[in-house]
Amino acid sequence: MSEVYFNKIQQKVSFIGAKTTVVVAGRRFGKTYGMGAPFVLRNMQRMPGSTGGIVVPTFRHGLTNTLPGLFSCWKAMGFIEGVHYVIGVKPPKGFAEAKIEPREYTHVISFYNGSRAILISQDLAGSSNSLTLDWLLIDEAKFINFEKLKDETLPANGGIRSHFGHHSCHHSIMIMSDMPVGSKGSWFLNYREKMDPELIRAIEGCVYEEWKMKDRIRKLQEAGQPVPKYLQYHLRSNNKVLNQLRAGAVYYIECSTIDNLELVGVNYIKDMKRDLPPLVFQTSILCQRIGISKDGFYSSMTEHHKYHAANNDYLATLGYGKTEAEYRRLLSSLADRDVNPDKPICIGMDYNANINWIVAGQEDNGRLNVLKSFYVKFERKIPALIEDFCEYYRNHRKKQVVFYYDSTALGSNYAVNKKDFKYVIEEEFRKHGWKVKSVYLGHPMRHNEKYLLINSGFAGKNRLTPYFNVDNNEALLIAIQSAGVMRGRNGFSKHKAGEKLAESEENLLEHRTDGTDAFDTLYIGMEKKPVKSTTVNVFGIA
Repeated sequence: MSEVYFNKIQQKVSFIGAKTTVVVAGRRFGKTYGMGAPFVLRNMQRMPGSTGGIVVPTFRHGLTNTLPGLFSCWKAMGFIEGVHYVIGVKPPKGFAEAKIEPREYTHVISFYNGSRAILISQDLAGSSNSLTLDWLLIDEAKFINFEKLKDETLPANGGIRSHFGHHSCHHSIMIMSDMPVGSKGSWFLNYREKMDPELIRAIEGCVYEEWKMKDRIRKLQEAGQPVPKYLQYHLRSNNKVLNQLRAGAVYYIECSTIDNLELVGVNYIKDMKRDLPPLVFQTSILCQRIGISKDGFYSSMTEHHKYHAANNDYLATLGYGKTEAEYRRLLSSLADRDVNPDKPICIGMDYNANINWIVAGQEDNGRLNVLKSFYVKFERKIPALIEDFCEYYRNHRKKQVVFYYDSTALGSNYAVNKKDFKYVIEEEFRKHGWKVKSVYLGHPMRHNEKYLLINSGFAGKNRLTPYFNVDNNEALLIAIQSAGVMRGRNGFSKHKAGEKLAESEENLLEHRTDGTDAFDTLYIGMEKKPVKSTTVNVFGIA
């Protein structure tokens, strides 16, 4: 087994080893790699022949995010696909049998020692039916349907007590997530009240005693001296107590920037408190739960305006075992059920020196489905942005876009060259074989008018109601849900003070208001100046 670096919090989660562990941490913290992967590996190694479940909100997320993180960590630890485990196929000769073999292996990871891990996706009907499970890893818990989890999956975590009941990790559950937005995705936050801090401290004490005894045994062995029997007895006795404590423990942890205060410093926290909008500071720095802001710019938006629309049949053809980056290169609009390939795609854009956006949508029976959003940063400019769009929609049959723009796209261009944004955008789409219908919206709508129009749309009072594909708009949704309001002498406007600040890990460009402006343009255009798809067949460059 190879040595792998884990940070202090990842190590602590592993050492505590509670029966139920809930980790709420920011992105890029390493939840899947540093906590989920060791958790699954521990269970499969300590309980040979056991069966566990890896629960994900969608098959797409499991395939492209969760599993690559697990496999990457296992590879670093010396566990090789095809040698120590196989994915999606019947285990080869020489692999041990599970205590209960699955009926089929399409979504199964099979370990050499007979342990199995089944990918349970909530958008695959019946994926946890008739299962008998010994442990659960629940990823992206804020997107998990708790009622479905409670009714279909948690009851399956009964396992085989006669074989594994003596292990503290039997029936263990690890729940991982970002901080949820809104009450719908906050079902796991109440585990904080279920944690007994005294019990966790007792486990820490036993872990420390175990380390001291093992360290003493190691030193005696290195010196060629005999190991006293009482020392071995105390080690076994301590392990027994530790196992009992872990079997009844709930460990809940939230990881914020302040947890890393020794590195970032107090002044950094003060600067972020001063410079960031309150909701962004609350989520990205303090890791605190928020709802979709009722006094924010998009105050009428609710969880109801989010949806999943993955084409799981297509995703299954991509196979297992690829890295997250490889899946991202392979993915196209074929993975989306909400795209009508025979209709044009409408787009709104935003132009900035450091970040540029496309937000794409289609109308569907009174809905504006926000299909996907794209952004490029720094040296990647508008040509690269449009290339990303065209690459993702390379299989779209009607390669035509309806480009909604206002006066900010005319007469200036600090992202590409001396040509204005409108000209560059039309030219780039033409180079990629797409036709464009450019629809001019005039001068940008006043913030007060925009606020009333878009929130009326969310409330279902306009011709179109906006809905967001969650899997394809992660950064955009964060930006929309944290967009604040500034009140002044002339009414109020969107809080945009943070747009000019330098980027940092806790204040990413893609989480600011630039993307929301692209969405605004798309909604205003499709609501105010709809274009019939039947007329788009004859469009050239407008």
